[in-house]
Amino acid sequence: MTTNPQQRWFQDGRLHMGLGIEDTFVPQHRPGERAIDEYELTEHYERFAEDFALASDVGATVLRWGVPWYRVSPEKGAWDWSWTDRAVDAMLSQGLRPIVDLVHYGTPLWLDEQFANPEYPQHIEDYARRFAERYGDRITDYTPVNEPVIHALFCGEYGYWPPYLEGAGGFARIAVNLARGFVRTQRAIAGVIGDRATFVHVEAAMDFVGDDTAPEHHAEAERLRHQVHLVEDLVTGRVDDTHPLRDRLGTAVSEVELDWFREHAVQPDIMGVNYYPRHSTELFEAGVSHRGGFADPRPSVDRGADGLRAALEGFAARYRAPVMVTETCITGTVEERISWLEESTELVARMRDEGTEVVGYVWWPLFDMYEWTWRHSREPREAHLLTMGLYALTETPEGLLREPTPAADRYRQIARRAASIHH
Repeated sequence: MTTNPQQRWFQDGRLHMGLGIEDTFVPQHRPGERAIDEYELTEHYERFAEDFALASDVGATVLRWGVPWYRVSPEKGAWDWSWTDRAVDAMLSQGLRPIVDLVHYGTPLWLDEQFANPEYPQHIEDYARRFAERYGDRITDYTPVNEPVIHALFCGEYGYWPPYLEGAGGFARIAVNLARGFVRTQRAIAGVIGDRATFVHVEAAMDFVGDDTAPEHHAEAERLRHQVHLVEDLVTGRVDDTHPLRDRLGTAVSEVELDWFREHAVQPDIMGVNYYPRHSTELFEAGVSHRGGFADPRPSVDRGADGLRAALEGFAARYRAPVMVTETCITGTVEERISWLEESTELVARMRDEGTEVVGYVWWPLFDMYEWTWRHSREPREAHLLTMGLYALTETPEGLLREPTPAADRYRQIARRAASIHH
């Protein structure tokens, strides 16, 4: 549980209302693909000051925001913090408290094999330490890796993102290397700024319903249920010979290294849960086999607030930490977004009244974003627009305008109410 003085800002009795700016960076590409940088697609590189002002204007106090590692480190051993310096200054000037995503997908272009590179843990540790040395006097809240299970699935099991590994062995290789870097990242930041640091671990909520108990699906569904926790279990020292996925890790991690994970375990001060009601629960159908992922997805089931409650309670119980809704939204009409905003924040309020320590809520994203399928398309960016934000992105000759929707007004009302309620 949280104990140090810096972390008391999460324990002041308020529900801290936050927003996020989509920050996926996958700069590598191969024939038939395009590199993807959401800051470039949404013009955040040019409009960052405006974006931070919008977040502050609707009453957010917390902003989940990521660093483009591949731009900060354009060459091995070279560092360029010029844009990040300006962005951090602008963000803090708006009174926002950033929770910094050090990795929200993607590595520098010079890192061969990306997350599978044996030296990845050292490189991510170096990057994290340098960031903390430069900004740690002003930024104290960090997410070492956003959604490590999605990294391991997309990069290691589905072959969708570099280094394009596939199968159980690929998943294990990426998951274990991510965990190595995760531990080294958190310990490096703590080594620089000490007990002022707050670590918000963030994982994707994933659940499975339908014929998941059918003979052809039971083993796969059970594997996936455990798999969502695997990286977090590794970094928190929970993996031993009795862990349900120990055999599937195979030679990706030795007994000696499992001892290392237990001896160097790092814990979440806050356990962040990313939940999307229309996507976080997948359906197993009798007699139907799906590979999973974008290439061959299982159907999704909208479990609404029930699914969010189950995810928050599950992560809170498993890791014995306060929880935060670190991403949620509905891709749809403004009316649908407002409905989910109200339903999800009302659920969080009820859970807090019932005694669950939910300390924050992040609507993701502040403004619309572009679907990852843009990477495998030749269509213009507007063909891949996802209507998810409080602000709509509108194409004009002068660039992308951020136009407020009624969802922004509703968020502002909810944020004001949350600021006045203490538990």
